[in-house]
Amino acid sequence: MIVYDKLWATMKEKGITQYSLIKNYHISAGQLSRLRKNDNVSTHTIDVLCEILDCQPGDLMEFRK
Repeated sequence: MIVYDKLWATMKEKGITQYSLIKNYHISAGQLSRLRKNDNVSTHTIDVLCEILDCQPGDLMEFRK
């Protein structure tokens, strides 16, 4: 299972809030909801988040059995 726990830590480290992602970067609340629930998200979403946060995919997610 892919989990996005690292995303929230990376956001905190970079000083970017969920509100900022919605308001300034036009990330949908639905996408953030899917990330919070560790649901499926597209690689496009991961790409956009990496661009915003200036990080690598491994800084956002990890695989857990």
